[in-house]
Amino acid sequence: MLGSLLALLVSLALVGLAASTGARFRPDGWYRELDKPAWTPPDIAFPIAWGILYLLMAIAAWRIYMADDSVWRTASLWVYVIQLLANAAWSWLFFGRKQIAAALGDIALLLGLITLAIIVFAKVSLLATWLIVPYWLWVALALSLNATIWRRN
Repeated sequence: MLGSLLALLVSLALVGLAASTGARFRPDGWYRELDKPAWTPPDIAFPIAWGILYLLMAIAAWRIYMADDSVWRTASLWVYVIQLLANAAWSWLFFGRKQIAAALGDIALLLGLITLAIIVFAKVSLLATWLIVPYWLWVALALSLNATIWRRN
């Protein structure tokens, strides 16, 4: 029981590290001046959505970690960590560096990594798989938004 709780806390901490770039590099005047499509979610939607998604991601990773040791479990954890790095890089690239094209490349990579995570997670835990599907959907929307902003600006 204690090991399970510790694993969950570590999972939450890892997600918190990834989320910290989003907290550090935030929309500013530059972002507000960009030509964005009418379907851009309101600014308040982003922290709410990401808060929920990060919690679901942490629980999914915890479920994978707590599963029986296997090659799929190991692969799942590696893909998860790599996608967390790509996730963390996006806010820095887009808001911090104001590099829309680089952020677009990063988020395309991120969506591919989440797709791979879904595939390998499914070999370990269907619950964990379904917990990250909303993340895939949100990142797909974010990729579309990033691509549209890049094209319009």
